[in-house]
Parts: sequence; structure tokens; C-alpha cells
Amino acid sequence: MDFLVTYDIADTAGEGSQRLRRVARICEKYGERVQFSVFECTQPPSRLTRMIGEIQDVMDRDVDSLIVYRFNGGIDDARLHFGRTQPHQLGEPWII
Repeated sequence: MDFLVTYDIADTAGEGSQRLRRVARICEKYGERVQFSVFECTQPPSRLTRMIGEIQDVMDRDVDSLIVYRFNGGIDDARLHFGRTQPHQLGEPWII
């Protein structure tokens, strides 16, 4: 299953900075960062459920936001990209 995760953590300069780092680390376990708070992920549905639960345990639901977009097809088929290119495509190995 392909999905896009985007989040907005309030007060990133104060109390929210720790939440922001924790949410980012969770998302990095499940997908590729494509923008500061946007991740493209390819995971089975059970991993999506686990990721959402981990993030909800960290976020403050009164001020923070999490949005997950699921794709019926592949995320590559749904993506239109303009501007600076990405370093690699989702699912491709890193070559260092």
C-alpha cells in the first residue's frame, strides 16, 4: 500500500520541538522524506496502522495535525513533481 503522510506540529520553537523531532523519527522508520513534514511510504496496511498509533501517542491532538493520504494505485502514478528533483525514487536503494 502506498500512502503520503503529512503533519503539522504546533509551537516548533518551544514545547512542540520535542514532539516534532519524535514524529519525524517515527515517519523516517516508515517512508522517505520528500518535504520537511511530508513522507512517501510503501508499507502493508498493518504497518500504516502501527505508524498512525505511534504518531498519535506523541502528538497533541488539540494543536497538532496528522493527515494520511492512501493511494489505490502506486504513489508514482499519482505524483506530479515540479522544480528541484528528488535525490532518488521511493523504493530505490541509496548509493553512497
